[in-house]
Amino acid sequence: MATSEAHVTRIMLAVNESTIRGYPHASISSRGAFEWTLQKIVRSNASGFKLLFLHVQVPDEDGFDDMDSIYASPDDFKSMKNRDRARGLHLLEFFVTRCHEIGVACESWIKKGDPKEVICHEVKRIQPDLLVLGSRGLGPFQRVFVGTVSEFCVKHAECPVVTIKRRSDETPQDPVDD
Repeated sequence: MATSEAHVTRIMLAVNESTIRGYPHASISSRGAFEWTLQKIVRSNASGFKLLFLHVQVPDEDGFDDMDSIYASPDDFKSMKNRDRARGLHLLEFFVTRCHEIGVACESWIKKGDPKEVICHEVKRIQPDLLVLGSRGLGPFQRVFVGTVSEFCVKHAECPVVTIKRRSDETPQDPVDD
């Protein structure tokens, strides 16, 4: 018997691309949070959950991803926007494909902006039962300069938040990388 939509636990996962490998690869923290959610929460009750994947694309400060490119017409800018959207879709495809392989219902979407602000806005709009975020596990010195989305969301999201720290064996040489 299928679980009705009203009785499904809705878990939002904010996911991002790898800073090491780039699009379409998911970050170490995002993959870890996803796998933790499957193993510790969903377990064998796939029909009792719906995973909601949000990817927030951060616009460059100057609006240009590649300064070596030449933009000579309005179509050049359209193709740049389409390329960015396609990259985000390829990232989300990893998570959606995995959910379909194991029978977990899911949705995914892309937003642009400051990740911490957008995630909290989407939590308010979507009203999930739980927000799961990966965390790089930065030390206090690194947090001052880099800041953390997970800390902001723990304080401001309007739902329970679980942050999943990277395993020590997954931490790159530079812990800011993910």
